[in-house]
Amino acid sequence: MNIVIVDDDVLVSGALKTILEMEKEVRITGIGQDGKEAVTLYKKLKPDVILMDIRMKEMDGLYASKEILAYDSDAKILLLTTFSDDEYIVKALKYGVKGYLLKQDYNSILPAVRAVCMGQTVFGTEITSKIPSLLQAKNKFDYEAYDISPKELQVIALVAEGMSNREIAEEIFLSEGTVRNYISNILEKLDLRDRTQLAVYYLTGK
Repeated sequence: MNIVIVDDDVLVSGALKTILEMEKEVRITGIGQDGKEAVTLYKKLKPDVILMDIRMKEMDGLYASKEILAYDSDAKILLLTTFSDDEYIVKALKYGVKGYLLKQDYNSILPAVRAVCMGQTVFGTEITSKIPSLLQAKNKFDYEAYDISPKELQVIALVAEGMSNREIAEEIFLSEGTVRNYISNILEKLDLRDRTQLAVYYLTGK
């Protein structure tokens, strides 16, 4: 598992390197100090996971994440920060970042890196507890302008409730294949990457 670490504090980068390399499966292939370096290192090294701070000089971790995901939508990014700012969390979800942890949660870093590498989305306990309240704003987005049909809007709402394709199919009497097609078409119309982004988009109206 090849990892790139990006943090403007060299002591933090060193500590993270030490923690992660305690596992034989982990190899730190690059270390950067700002968002610009993160983008360059990702393009050069194509790591399995990029572990990155948010607040950095030159370019912050959120903007770097956006740039990296624009370059490679399959990039696995785990943001690590001392801040649990609401705006950061919503942006991270919208951009398609795979994880968001607080730096002080050291015990969770290695398991989180493993999970993100496997394609899972991971948020620390403190972050997870905030998400429901962040996603309660009523949506006022004009879906008709994006050619979203009433049935597609129904599917979006059920995705936002956390239902699986099978559960959605049973709820609105469709086949799983049809539900998958609906979701694929919806993501394309709204220019979104995955179900997480779709849920955030619907629930925040952004």
